[in-house]
Amino acid sequence: MSRVCVFLADGFEEIEGLTVVDILRRAGVDTQMVSITEERMVTGSHDISVQADICLKEADFSATELLVLPGGMPGTLHLGECQMLTELLVQFYESGKKVAAICAAPSVLGDLGILKGKKAVCYPGFEKRLSGAEVVYDKVAVDGNVTSSRGMGTAIPFALSLVSQLVSEEKAQELKNGIIYGCE
Repeated sequence: MSRVCVFLADGFEEIEGLTVVDILRRAGVDTQMVSITEERMVTGSHDISVQADICLKEADFSATELLVLPGGMPGTLHLGECQMLTELLVQFYESGKKVAAICAAPSVLGDLGILKGKKAVCYPGFEKRLSGAEVVYDKVAVDGNVTSSRGMGTAIPFALSLVSQLVSEEKAQELKNGIIYGCE
């Protein structure tokens, strides 16, 4: 079974981070919340504290298939400033493993050159930081091993896309129906 790591920095957007964790775990995907600090307790951009499963410095990524960056401010800035994380993102991308980011966080991937020649989306106003990307305006953009999404309102489609990629389209549809997403 593959593992997913969702990185939490102080100031992360809680809905973007936790929706991904929740939906992936519902799909049976081994999903770890990783604090980029030396403390497991991380406080989001709306003062909601979350206890991560592990800290970055103690994590083993050998069985990890996907790295996920939630957005939020100043969380996105902290993610981009974390050298251990940015080196890991580049290593994953270059080895063909999956990387994903939502809201402002695709800017971290853009700054690292990961989006060159890829379709990508982000929170409005961050488009210039998607260096070399073909900016599109879908809820979610998947191009090769890179997935990006626009913001809090697209967190569910983003997470369901990851389930589709890691498990199956059928499992993503089952979860979509189960959480009454998009039903009228």
